[in-house]
Amino acid sequence: MNIYPVILSGGSGTRLWPLSRAVLPKQLLPLVTDNTMLQETALRLAGLPGLMAPLVVCGNEHRFLVAEQLRDIGVAPLAILLEPAGRNTAPAVAAAAHYLAAIDPEALMLVLPADHVITDVAAFHLAIGGAARQAGAGALLTFGIVPTAPETGYGYIRAGAALDGAESCYRVAHFVEKPDRATAQQCVSAGNYFWNSGMFLFRADSYLSELALYQPAIVAACEAAVRLGYRDLDFCRLDEAAFSACPSDSIDYALMEHTAHAVVVPADIGWSDVGSWSALWQVQRADADGNVVRGDVYLDGVANSLVRAESRIVAVIGLQDLVVVETRDAVLVAHKDQVQRVKQVVAHLEAQQRTEHLRHTRVCRPWGYYEGIDAGERFQVKRITVNPGGKLSLQMHHHRAEHWVVVRGTARVTCGDSVKLLTENESTYIPIGMNHRLENPGKVPLHIIEVQSGSYLGEDDIVRYEDVYQRA
Repeated sequence: MNIYPVILSGGSGTRLWPLSRAVLPKQLLPLVTDNTMLQETALRLAGLPGLMAPLVVCGNEHRFLVAEQLRDIGVAPLAILLEPAGRNTAPAVAAAAHYLAAIDPEALMLVLPADHVITDVAAFHLAIGGAARQAGAGALLTFGIVPTAPETGYGYIRAGAALDGAESCYRVAHFVEKPDRATAQQCVSAGNYFWNSGMFLFRADSYLSELALYQPAIVAACEAAVRLGYRDLDFCRLDEAAFSACPSDSIDYALMEHTAHAVVVPADIGWSDVGSWSALWQVQRADADGNVVRGDVYLDGVANSLVRAESRIVAVIGLQDLVVVETRDAVLVAHKDQVQRVKQVVAHLEAQQRTEHLRHTRVCRPWGYYEGIDAGERFQVKRITVNPGGKLSLQMHHHRAEHWVVVRGTARVTCGDSVKLLTENESTYIPIGMNHRLENPGKVPLHIIEVQSGSYLGEDDIVRYEDVYQRA
């Protein structure tokens, strides 16, 4: 029986601000290794018997990054399903189930969040292999993590009776919401409670038929979203009206807490959902003083801390149990025991209508990226990098003019009816209201400095006439 990984790559990961942001969330970041969390999720599946190409579910805004990151590690996805709106895990998996059931009526779905850490891959594969037969027979399996401490940040699953003839598979007796410390300690001491990992294994048709008993509106909306969806380049767009009308709910609430077919498979696999900076500190190798560092960092008399520098030197002296994270436009300093309060910072930024919780100064685009260098009244300076073969849209601005200076590479510039090539140290001027396009026809990245001037410099002052990436 074929196993189709369904990788859920939604979410914003606000608890890992300032590194994780809405436009570049934690699953698309290299947090533990040099690979991103999404890449690690895909790579750890290699060698699993019966494995098929992964099906990825993500939001529209992340589609090009998801595709590029999979391409960089040589993974060709079965499809990338684009959610027009976030509707939690039950609809995301239902849409994937409808898609897979049409391809393979006996498809097994291995549902995996894209932002988890698993250090014991061999044990992970064994757990999947041991559960596959039960899933093929119609059970809805969830992987319960063998707890190592009375964590209050995870939900728990109480295991009931063992399945007949199934080693290490137990009926789910009860789900426990994130407990207080005393309740968590009781769960760990009892020996039959496991952390709720949010990873599942079941047949696509079993999931849909059982979900229809408890949440028929989700099943119907997702069926319509898949049926009315359409191809867009390398992506599969779910129908916006149908999917947006779908109720929002998690798999646990919508199905697993109600069904009689829920089964838990204990898994001791070195798992973490990396839900906070302190959790990230725990899953990484520390130095002799208990410190985890990344980037240009200087420490003196520091212990049991996580220090991460993204763009400049960060020096920490005479402190312990800290989290220090530096990015180009924000710095976080927090005690490790208080990192759950980071979400309050994000809420403050949102309430103040700021942008530091939405995007970094480096903004990725399908053709490359741009970075803000300086800005003031009626001007803005950016560094633009265009990948080889990359091409910006043919566009026009109502309120700003642009000056481009080529720093490295070769630029093909369209300005009105004129098309010309520019090389290093050459420049050009784009007047307000003029149709224009920037391309990189060369084999090395193109770097230019762009100076914008005008009465309004927002990114929404773009009228696109033609775009190879089919953006609106």
